[in-house]
Amino acid sequence: MKPDYKNWIPKGMLVSLIAGTVLSFTLLLVFGVFGVCVSGKLRVVLGVVFGIAFVVCAKYTQWCVYAYRVFSYDGERKLSKQIIDGTAEHITLPEGGVGLDIGCGSGVLTIACAKRNPQGKMIGIDRWGKEYASFSLPLCEKNAAAEGVKNASFRRGNAVKLDFPDESFDAVTSNYVYHNITGKDKQQLLLETLRVLKKGGTFAIHDLMSPRRYGDMQAFVQKLMDMGYERVELMDTADGSFMTSKEAGHLMLHGSTLLVGRK
Repeated sequence: MKPDYKNWIPKGMLVSLIAGTVLSFTLLLVFGVFGVCVSGKLRVVLGVVFGIAFVVCAKYTQWCVYAYRVFSYDGERKLSKQIIDGTAEHITLPEGGVGLDIGCGSGVLTIACAKRNPQGKMIGIDRWGKEYASFSLPLCEKNAAAEGVKNASFRRGNAVKLDFPDESFDAVTSNYVYHNITGKDKQQLLLETLRVLKKGGTFAIHDLMSPRRYGDMQAFVQKLMDMGYERVELMDTADGSFMTSKEAGHLMLHGSTLLVGRK
């Protein structure tokens, strides 16, 4: 059995955009070019409207197809796998330790961390909302079984308010989660994540940490150091480590950054 980690570009969105492109092009031909049942100004107006719709849909479709291929776990580039493996390598569990993956989606990062730390176990949490309907708790469990991973489990949870006491875990991690949570202070979300990390525990949080979304992250790093954290680093992952700057631009992943360290 092969794991199915899905694609970060929902297939439903891709299909809808392709359908919209075909439909708008068809309407452009019917009304704008051939003028079926319309003429004069109406034909011009419809031609312009459907022409603009076709161009917009075609552009978005082109981007989605490109992104889908780049992120695919079965494709040639496998950017998703590179990001997951690159994040997981910063997570270390002690003998019998427990790590937490927040916003686990299809379970891929949870499983990657569990495979790297057979001496411990990982817990993946997610709310599995309708935005990513193809991701689910049963899917995570099936993927763990497909990988032969028995030291990973999954449950529902909320990244905004974690249902765990302070210092519950030996490691915490997440990948491209917090930028999706609208209306919340991103640095506060990070502090909530780090709240459940034990003293001496490791963390690796990958997200789009642009100043517009996260504010001054250098000041945040200093804040953690002032709080007594042993090590805190910000790593630009669009410098060729995970992806090139050009790829980040094409994929709208500007600000991709890995926050790593030890409490």
